[in-house]
This record gives sequence, structure tokens and C-alpha cells, in this order.
Amino acid sequence: MVAALGSLLLLGGAVAPAASADTMRDREWYLDRMQAAEMWKTSTGKGITVALLDTGVIPSVPELAGKVLLGKNFVEPKRGAHKDKDGHGTAMAMLVAGNGANNQGVKGLAPDARILPLTVFGSSKESGTNSIPALVAAIRYAADSEAKIINMSLGYEDYMLDDEERDQIQQAVDYAVARGKLLLAATGNRGDKENNVSYPAASVGVAGIGAVDKTSSVTKFSVSGPQVALAAPGKDIPILCGGGMAGYCSSWGTSQATAIASASAALIWSKHPSWTGNQVLRVMMNTAGKPTEGKVPSRYIGYGTIRPRLAVLGNPGDPGPADVNPLVAARSPKSPSPSAPSGSGSPTADSKQSAAPAASATADEGKGGGATVWIIVGAGVAVVVGAVLLLRRRAAGPRR
Repeated sequence: MVAALGSLLLLGGAVAPAASADTMRDREWYLDRMQAAEMWKTSTGKGITVALLDTGVIPSVPELAGKVLLGKNFVEPKRGAHKDKDGHGTAMAMLVAGNGANNQGVKGLAPDARILPLTVFGSSKESGTNSIPALVAAIRYAADSEAKIINMSLGYEDYMLDDEERDQIQQAVDYAVARGKLLLAATGNRGDKENNVSYPAASVGVAGIGAVDKTSSVTKFSVSGPQVALAAPGKDIPILCGGGMAGYCSSWGTSQATAIASASAALIWSKHPSWTGNQVLRVMMNTAGKPTEGKVPSRYIGYGTIRPRLAVLGNPGDPGPADVNPLVAARSPKSPSPSAPSGSGSPTADSKQSAAPAASATADEGKGGGATVWIIVGAGVAVVVGAVLLLRRRAAGPRR
């Protein structure tokens, strides 16, 4: 049972502003690592809509001009989905589809994708108490919409949910998967602490997304476990500062990794528009950079670190059956785990992002247990553009 979720929790770990010589493009290190400029010659995400279940999206920011649909607010209907008190949803939308704002702002990995904002968290403590029904309703709404990808940079730790709520989330996920959608959810930012399993990342059929850093290692904070399907860049990611803060911030979290993974899916799907979500996910799993040691799937990066360029620029391999979710199939002992197709190409620089767990991974990761509800925030935020430093903690509530 979820009660009194309160405001969204933003944990800020501020550092000094970046040197003035840095440009926004320099800070978006993952775009070069993923060879985004080359992919954009073939696919920019055009024709793909990403449903963003979050805090709302502000369509007037320069990076999102003309990209944000009307959407719907499932907690405070009268407010609509174009308000975002915290800024988290807007930041995630920019990571997916930002246009770069004349090279002064954030460039999304799928700059021609569109965003369907679905608000599942309210602007007040009182409105936060209804977030599970809002999440369930939003998943079903997205399943019936034109959106192909459902991005959920959020999560609820297991102990906060009762069996009925888990079932409601699972039923909504099943409905969306049956309608050909691809669902991705953040796995959590407490991997170096409680490492608790959360939903919807742990719901069957949802791709749980972990985070890797510039050194190609899984981050300390990224939650590990069998719910991790893939990993994506999730540290030192520039975003627009939320909550009325001016400028841009350097952030970290599996929220960001999930948004980048969703953008990767948009690039692939735009190139292969006849595929279903199951097929896009299967190709993402097959072409991911595999762990350098240990078994696959890895509890830290799942089937590997995303490499959309292999599917966009090269041979994506066999996408498999349209109506079989590869994550569901992989749980069956009779079903082989997805493996890289023979035409996926040889590993290159960005494939090394799938490195084995960082040495800092703690021994008790994956033990589970409950602590708090969270909505996965970029758990650490540091101002890199602007005159102020950000260091704030909000009242207890869901984390993102």
C-alpha cells in the first residue's frame, strides 16, 4: 500500500560550475561514444512517439519546441500534463528528443521523436497519495495511444506495494506488451545501499535499465539483480535544472539511463517501423555490448550495454517473433537466452561500456528488502551552467 508519497525527492550533490571552455556538446559524452552523429544520418527517431510517465513536461523549453503532445495528467487532471514543478519529466524528455537549441542546450539521442507526457505524480503532498492508480491508468492509456515506447524513469520499492498493487501494475504491463509496446523502467539508485528491487522494473515484460559511467563500468548507485535487462549511460549527464533553477545541471541516475535507452529504441524503431516492441527489445538485447566476464544476463547490466548503432547502421540480426516478449521467454528454462546475432559486428569502443561490475560494487547488493518509496531521480545533481550551485533535499517521498 502506498500512502503519503509527498513531493518528489531530489538529492543534490553539487560541485563547482564547469570550466567556461566546456560546451554542452562536450558534456554529452555519451553521444560521441554511441556514434550518434553517424546514426542521425540514417535515423533520428522520426515517426516514433515516446510516452513519458513522469512529473509532466514543459513544452515551451527551447529544446522541446513542437515535440510535446497534449498528454494527460492522471493525478491532477485540471493541471494538465504541460506543467512540471520539479523539472524531472522535462529533463527526461530532453534526453530523449531534445533538439539542442542551436547547440546551446541538451541534444536528445532521438531528436525527431515526439513526447507524450503522462503525469503520474502530483505537485503537492496530497496529490502524491494516488500515484499507483495513476501509474496503472497511464500505462493502459499509453498502450492505447500512438506511442510505441513507454518510458518510466520511476519506481516503487517492493515493500511499499501490496499484492494487489503489484498485480495491477503487472496486468497493465501485460496489456501494453500485448498491444506491441516497448516498456522500459529505471531500476533504482540505491545499489550501494539497500539495493532494493522495485516496480515496474521488476514487472515481467518490462526492461529494467541500469546505469554505466564514462569508464564503461556499472555505477555504484545502479541497483543490481535479475530485473536488470540492459544498461545505458547514467552518470555525468547534462539536464535542465528543475524546480525553478536556472541553467543546466550535471546529473546521475538510472532515470537518465532509462531515457537514453528509450531514445535508442526510438532510433531503431524509426529505422525498422514494421517491428513490434518485442522485436525492437530483442534486437537491443542481441546487439548490446556483453559483460566482459561472468554469465549473461549479468545482474549488473543484464544482456549488456545498449549499442543502437549496430541495429541502425549495420545488420540488426533476426528480430524474432513479433508476439513474444524476449524477457518473458528468457525466464523459461526451455528458452535460450538471447545472444548476439552473427551479423551484429565486432565490438568497438562503445561496446566496452558493458564492462564487468565496478570494483566498488558491495557484497550485499541484490539482497532486497524494503526501505523507502522512490521515484528514480538523477540522484546527484551538480550545476554546470549558471551562477548557482544546487544542493537540496526535499521531504521524504517517491524518488526518481
